[in-house]
Amino acid sequence: MTTAPTTATTATTATTATRPARLTPLRVLHAEWHKLWTVRSTWATLLAAVVLVLGVGILMGATYTSGGGDSDVDTVLLTLYGSQLSAIALAVLGILLTAGEYATGLVRATLTAVPRRLPVLWAKAAVFTATVFTVSLATALLTFEVAQVFLDDTDQAASLTDDGVLGALAGNAAGVTLLGLVALGLGAALRSVPGALGAFIGGVMVLPEVIGMLPYGWVETAVRYFPTQAAGALGTATPLPGAATPGAALLALLLWAGAALAVPALSLRRRDV
Repeated sequence: MTTAPTTATTATTATTATRPARLTPLRVLHAEWHKLWTVRSTWATLLAAVVLVLGVGILMGATYTSGGGDSDVDTVLLTLYGSQLSAIALAVLGILLTAGEYATGLVRATLTAVPRRLPVLWAKAAVFTATVFTVSLATALLTFEVAQVFLDDTDQAASLTDDGVLGALAGNAAGVTLLGLVALGLGAALRSVPGALGAFIGGVMVLPEVIGMLPYGWVETAVRYFPTQAAGALGTATPLPGAATPGAALLALLLWAGAALAVPALSLRRRDV
């Protein structure tokens, strides 16, 4: 009398044990987080970004003298000059996070595990955003404080409690993060690491500078909302002449990042791989 129930219970337990775990957005997010932190390129690019910002900030602070040619430069902008270089390192990270999977073939396994596909892209973007913004903000705060050790007795002396300083440091972190999201979207859309890197450097960083040389008023107005120019407007404690307002710059960057992610999102829905 007890054999049948025992056998049925064993069969039920075995079935439950072998049943695959239900796929949820949280599981996809965890998988992308794990992939991000288990490759050396993540550590290398983040370290490069930190060193570039901190190194240039210390150099600017140590070599600055009052009354020089940089006396009218915004203090936050002066100490975070290295952000322009770190943006490239973080763009490489974003491209490797997406296009890198196509280069190694890992994307096939990823999309097989997540048949709906789009959650993979959103999880990559979320993990990248959280990581890069946190690291960038911490680096900006550290660089500003270290640079102020050298700038304490100069006309660039400032503190975190001064008007606009904390907002500019957070804006700087948001700017480089959104630039990295644009790069991530380019990597997912082009599915090529060299192609996406060339598109980012040529199209996002260089092209606006070339277009800005055209002698037309409307061009000057339009260029201030391009990604790199908008990011620059976010990282200053005092408004830059001829730059977009922080609110408009942030909105422009969000739209650029959204557009860069929309293209691969449509592609993932229509293409096999």
